[in-house]
Amino acid sequence: CASQMFFSFTFGFTHSFLLMIMGYDRYVAICHPLRYNVLMSNCGCARLVSLSWAGGSVIGMMSTLIVFHLTFCGSNVIHHFLCHVFSLLKLACGKETASVTLAVILVCVSALMGCLFLIILSYVFIVAAILRIPSAEGRHKTFSTCVSHLTVVIVHYSFASIIYLKPKGPHSIDSNTLMATTYIVFTPFLSPIIFSLRNKELKNAIKKSFQRKFSPLSS
Repeated sequence: CASQMFFSFTFGFTHSFLLMIMGYDRYVAICHPLRYNVLMSNCGCARLVSLSWAGGSVIGMMSTLIVFHLTFCGSNVIHHFLCHVFSLLKLACGKETASVTLAVILVCVSALMGCLFLIILSYVFIVAAILRIPSAEGRHKTFSTCVSHLTVVIVHYSFASIIYLKPKGPHSIDSNTLMATTYIVFTPFLSPIIFSLRNKELKNAIKKSFQRKFSPLSS
């Protein structure tokens, strides 16, 4: 159970950090295009990705250790399809349970909102740079490079905010499980599809596949 929670925290936080780095990438590409090859070199990108994984792993380990420092009593059945933190905290007993629950929520919300703030800040500068482009076609072409990233950010933070910020009612177990499952499975599955749709070769391959499939029927 501890390993499941650790990897769940790690992958979730790392995903947020990577989205933040991708926002920085778009900022550099649009606001400082002449310095892009220097700021986002292969070595620089590898360093940023490594820091994302290291940060996600550290926060995941800290959160897991905090939760499993508690004492658990009563039933050992978790009302979830995996070892989810809030489902596990409901099985804890003792005076420290409330403070640990608050600490976990603060850690999760602070990390998520910190990444979101930096993403929004990046797009403030991006929008300001786009508005300075004289032609409408140039503005549209430049902003279109950010659509995939913005879509993934909206999906990721919409589900995360519902899970961590929604009031926990007595009859919300099933809905919480459904939303957490959707967040854990649907978001990572959808992200590469959204980013791949900007690939012209992939779009042409999908178009040809549909044409081969439906053209015999139309004839």
